[in-house]
Amino acid sequence: MSTEPAFPSHSDFIREIVAADRAAGKHAGRVVTRFPPEPNGYLHIGHAKSICLNFGIANEQPGGICHLRMDDTNPTTEDPEYVEAIQDDVRWLGFEWHDKIFFASDYFERLYEYAVTLIRKGLAYVDSLSADEMRRYRGTLTEPGQASPSRARSVEENLDLFRRMRACEFPDGTHVLRAKIDMASPNINLRDPVLYRIRHVAHYRTGTTWCIYPAYDFAHPLSDAMEGITHSICTLEFEDHRPLYDWVVEKCETPQRPQQIEFARLNISFTVMSKRKLLDLVERKQVDGWDDPRLPTLKGLRRRGFTSEALRAFCDAIGVAKREAVVEMQLLEHFVREDLNKRASRVMAVLRPLRLVIENYPEDEVEQLDAVNNPEDPSAGTRQVPFSRTIYIEQDDFKEDPPKQFFRLAMGREVRLRYAYIIKCVGLEKDPITGQVTELRCTYDPETKSGGPQAQRKVKATIHWVSAAHAVDAEIRLYESLLLTDPGKIPPDQDWIEHLNPHSLERLSACKVEPSLVSVSPGTRLQFERVGYFCADPDSSPGRLVFNRTVTLKDAWAKIEKAQVPR
Repeated sequence: MSTEPAFPSHSDFIREIVAADRAAGKHAGRVVTRFPPEPNGYLHIGHAKSICLNFGIANEQPGGICHLRMDDTNPTTEDPEYVEAIQDDVRWLGFEWHDKIFFASDYFERLYEYAVTLIRKGLAYVDSLSADEMRRYRGTLTEPGQASPSRARSVEENLDLFRRMRACEFPDGTHVLRAKIDMASPNINLRDPVLYRIRHVAHYRTGTTWCIYPAYDFAHPLSDAMEGITHSICTLEFEDHRPLYDWVVEKCETPQRPQQIEFARLNISFTVMSKRKLLDLVERKQVDGWDDPRLPTLKGLRRRGFTSEALRAFCDAIGVAKREAVVEMQLLEHFVREDLNKRASRVMAVLRPLRLVIENYPEDEVEQLDAVNNPEDPSAGTRQVPFSRTIYIEQDDFKEDPPKQFFRLAMGREVRLRYAYIIKCVGLEKDPITGQVTELRCTYDPETKSGGPQAQRKVKATIHWVSAAHAVDAEIRLYESLLLTDPGKIPPDQDWIEHLNPHSLERLSACKVEPSLVSVSPGTRLQFERVGYFCADPDSSPGRLVFNRTVTLKDAWAKIEKAQVPR
């Protein structure tokens, strides 16, 4: 049995089906699932749910197997880059397929032979209608379709035309191969669906060997059957395709008969969950590539600082349902905070610096103060941070005219500096033109050093800081929702790009971080104390640190959840 992560700890209707099948000896007691992405884009968090489900079910079962298969039947959209990225993402999530990786393109010859079998049985024919004519003949949801004139072609004529289609004798769009099912069926998917199309396009794996390519609804069930898949788990949009799935495997008389089971796909509020739309964003340069931290792609979430453990816990928590629903983004962020709180080292960083001079502190003195790396993990130990006469604090930690309930620094007020002393604001300097405060003048009480005998003297606020002489410059990128409108509420006749949030990315270029970060490695996850969780970006280089905000410290979901608990 595989040792990869298995989720969830609770049951769901799919797991109940699998357990019942095993108990009844169905599929000879075997459990073989598959994760079958089309390599036409990068995976997003919706795929993470499917990955965790398919690999999780297989890992939970004695002898269970999960295949990774590229359903690569459309040469116009697929690319080896996507194949490599998919494999990397599945491994990053914590799952392994071992030697069970497959490609639908490896089955092209066998799929062709299955199509010939259907023609010989009188269950498929070559149709010469144009795309517009075929659409008109298909009918509507309330009106039955009409039979194409080509439907009456003989088996011999269909075999000859299909052979010539394969031999590249016809241009694109001249003919298609269609299943002969029922043009009056209330399920439009059964109204003689297309099985093969002519496409004079080179395939990234098979080159120009083929100029006809199988439709997804034909290749997918047969690929499942040829691989011995027992439970073909897919999202609800394929529910109406299940009769066609079953028809294909039945009429082709495959030795294995996979069982298709549908579940509700993942929808997250204010989040694009469509590879087509994500590709649109990338191609129109609305984002900086597939790994832009604003995107829900696994590459983007990873770059932003999300952990695979948090994503798996999230997928476990939302479970598997039969009805579509929208999950709030705050729930995902909650699981990220929960995970990072345990693993992220604490450091101090000032995003919007305000200079502060401690007038009675010796000018040339530098103290090394002990700071806790992670209070959730005592084994993480401590580090030393330099403290000096001139420091930076956050602009928001000072108010010249403080409102009620503001307990941080103001004229005549005291606050504690994290790991250091209590200080009191005694003066300030302003820009003569803008009137903006440019520097604070303070005094400190040397008897109030953290850890010292007077350290327990109470003040109402503690703020973070960075020594000005030792601070390291950094760019910090703050992210908000990419969309201003929930995707489900955008009218279909509108360009959804118009609903993008113009403030989804804010770059702060004058930030100051403590010197322990001077050589931080890209991908390192940190908590900037009192600010949020951040991740060192690959754009970082010696002398130029870049950090992405993963999530803020404020946990909106925890508050929502707490408010829902009966009192």
